[in-house]
Amino acid sequence: MNFRHHQHPHDTNDFNAIVNPGNVAGANGADPRTHRPPFAVEAMDLVKDYGSGENAVHALRGVNVGFERGRFTAIMGPSGSGKSTLMHTLAGLDSASGGHIMLDGEDVTTMNDNQLTMLRRHKIGFIFQSFNLLPMFTAKQNILMPLTLAGGKVDRRWFDQLVGTLGLGDRLGHRPNELSGGQQQRVAIARALIARPQVVFADEPTGNLDSVASAEVLGFLRDSVRELGQTVVMVTHDAVAASYADRAIVFADGRIVSDVREPKAEQMSGLLMELSERAARQARRMPSMDQLIGADATATGTATAGTAKPQHAKSTR
Repeated sequence: MNFRHHQHPHDTNDFNAIVNPGNVAGANGADPRTHRPPFAVEAMDLVKDYGSGENAVHALRGVNVGFERGRFTAIMGPSGSGKSTLMHTLAGLDSASGGHIMLDGEDVTTMNDNQLTMLRRHKIGFIFQSFNLLPMFTAKQNILMPLTLAGGKVDRRWFDQLVGTLGLGDRLGHRPNELSGGQQQRVAIARALIARPQVVFADEPTGNLDSVASAEVLGFLRDSVRELGQTVVMVTHDAVAASYADRAIVFADGRIVSDVREPKAEQMSGLLMELSERAARQARRMPSMDQLIGADATATGTATAGTAKPQHAKSTR
């Protein structure tokens, strides 16, 4: 899969920063010519709680992480580890309980609903496991929907490049129910990239695809990063999918437990297996409900016996 790069005003500095960061980064890591921060999105002391008191669930526990521009990052972890919560919070789909999120130099945590809508419309692209295409519209209309909503103009060369690279040229007039799963996801990717967002968030983008379609989708995401300077943050449970990324962050219990550069499938699979085994060991150390009930019953019986009146032996006289 190969892109012929179509120059865009935002691309040049991103590529210079990736290829030769020492020549363009200022003292604080930002590009002095554009005053752009080094990260496309950054979380600082990020906290997300659900509920309160004893029943509170601590989904994110003071997370600090930055996602570099023009890089492909995978977020991994067991179910319930906080990886999806992190992505939804970074994208402004869910509110933070504490901390800050900086996206392209703006604090997402201080925005109102209207500002968040504008942010998502103009600076964020989304790719979902379930595609989320509008069934009444054609593939072309779905691809152009972000521009339609924003009142933006279509860059015909960019549109043709996306469609050609994704192999959708003969499917533009088809509706979602006339497309295969792989084709629907490719339409969703084109939709995410059509407005050239600052960052693309992909939530299990290959979860509903077979291995061949998955490889095609992941290859396209990787090439969009390497050849177009796109920033992609992908949540996945698949170690093979993570191996396409430049970096993999592993979550457990709402915290980052590993940060791996140039991840390999076997390496990431081993890390996830280790986390699963650790969780299983902790579960074995915790008493079961039956054991807790049994312990309570024993304690109650002991207490009852200790407070019972002594029985005096009857006299034989």
